[in-house]
Amino acid sequence: MKRILPAVLTVLLLLTGCGGSGAEQNSYRQITQEEAKQMMDEGEEAVVLDVRERDEYDAGHIPGAVLLPVGTIDGDTAAQVIPEKDTVVLVYCRSGNRSKTASQALADLGYTQVYEFGGIRDWPYEIEE
Repeated sequence: MKRILPAVLTVLLLLTGCGGSGAEQNSYRQITQEEAKQMMDEGEEAVVLDVRERDEYDAGHIPGAVLLPVGTIDGDTAAQVIPEKDTVVLVYCRSGNRSKTASQALADLGYTQVYEFGGIRDWPYEIEE
């Protein structure tokens, strides 16, 4: 009996996540640029979010994209651009680094459909100036 108790406790700890909170971690999904373009073209109600700086956005951006620089993202600024937390949000930057940071910030704020698709420097489709 003394041998069974430690085994049972070990199994229970493994099944409960070893003391984790049990809460699902907020996250975003990384997709390809082709998948992002398809979502845009299919008329899906989505916010295309450019998280670069104003001068970069003005030099060229994806048509219909909304500017929200990564350094300004908080609950208030995000809510102004994306009022509903279940809105599909397609996030990009120049090379893909800032978009990952911004996507995680949005997920941490409770946005549930955040898709990061890298940088505009690799965007093979139309760009608006």
